[in-house]
Amino acid sequence: MSNITNSESLYLHGGKIGVLFLHGFTGSPASVRPWALGIHAAGYTVSAPRVAGHGTHWKDLNRTTWQEMFESVQVAFDQLQQDCERVFVAGFSVGGALALRLVQQRGQEIEGLVLLNPSIYDDRKFFRILPAIKYIVPGLKSSGSDIAQPEKIVHGYDRIPLRALDSIRNLWRRVENDLYLVDIPLLVAYSLNDHVVNPSCSITIIDRVSSATVREIIFEKSFHNVSLDFEVEDLINESEEFFRDVLTGEFDTINEDDEEALINAEFNSIVSELSLDESSPTTYLDELDRIDQADGDHFVQPNPKKPEMDFLARIALGGLIGGPAYLALSYLTGFTFFGTGPWLGVIAFTGGVIATIMKLIRPDDDFGDGVIL
Repeated sequence: MSNITNSESLYLHGGKIGVLFLHGFTGSPASVRPWALGIHAAGYTVSAPRVAGHGTHWKDLNRTTWQEMFESVQVAFDQLQQDCERVFVAGFSVGGALALRLVQQRGQEIEGLVLLNPSIYDDRKFFRILPAIKYIVPGLKSSGSDIAQPEKIVHGYDRIPLRALDSIRNLWRRVENDLYLVDIPLLVAYSLNDHVVNPSCSITIIDRVSSATVREIIFEKSFHNVSLDFEVEDLINESEEFFRDVLTGEFDTINEDDEEALINAEFNSIVSELSLDESSPTTYLDELDRIDQADGDHFVQPNPKKPEMDFLARIALGGLIGGPAYLALSYLTGFTFFGTGPWLGVIAFTGGVIATIMKLIRPDDDFGDGVIL
């Protein structure tokens, strides 16, 4: 039983064109519901399944692997295919990673893909210790939904299950490595002020997929979950326009004359400020020579200050070095403080490890939302 409103799967019949909506990690269909309802109002059949492990209790998700999540996505996709002639997929956050994996394996069955703040990696320091800490701490408290508007909507767990999160890292790795397999029409929408998923994920996807044309939408007013934020109507309109353009063939149409004119215009804008002829007192090449011959070195060698170690860092360093040193001294000489034996060294080293973990987990790291990811 869940206390999350609208956490159950959503399926609404419409026309013969279907759209599969995939929510994010620790979230539920509630996080993409307004988006799906808006597309259904435009005449589409929509499905927003509850991904395996979600919408019940966070401990259920901690017992779920990414493969089981992906299997539930495929089941929902197969069901939608039975009712529709053509199917699109839309993924939010980690739902974007699941959507990408679906396209990588079954892209020939999918008309187009929409990604909203997709998550395919996370470079924060916390993830370096996740494989070890998941055995010590089952979950961390979530900081809540990353939404700009004042009214917050609960759509996911209030804790982040770490074993499941570590499993998602394996999904990310596969998805990022196989981005070249994505060659269908693609719309990537992302927020500049996303505090959960770095927008660089979207840029990486745009740069590395094999799709002939990619449409890019940027949101400036909304945070991570645009579907519950200020620009949800823009998200719905851009998505519906994308679906319509793909279906009519306009999305893939490229006018070669317009493309050549665009390239020429870009080139002219670059060189417009440069003087490459003799009509000017100095040319661009003259300026380069002047810089090369100028006295002194234009590059100033940086001289950064030596970083200062705070109290916690000193404890960590002392424990990591002092603990093993005391153990070695005790083993070689039999010396111990007050008859404590080697345990003092063990305690010191353990304290150093704990202090290091506390140091690595930055207080400003945001693992929110039913959110993350």
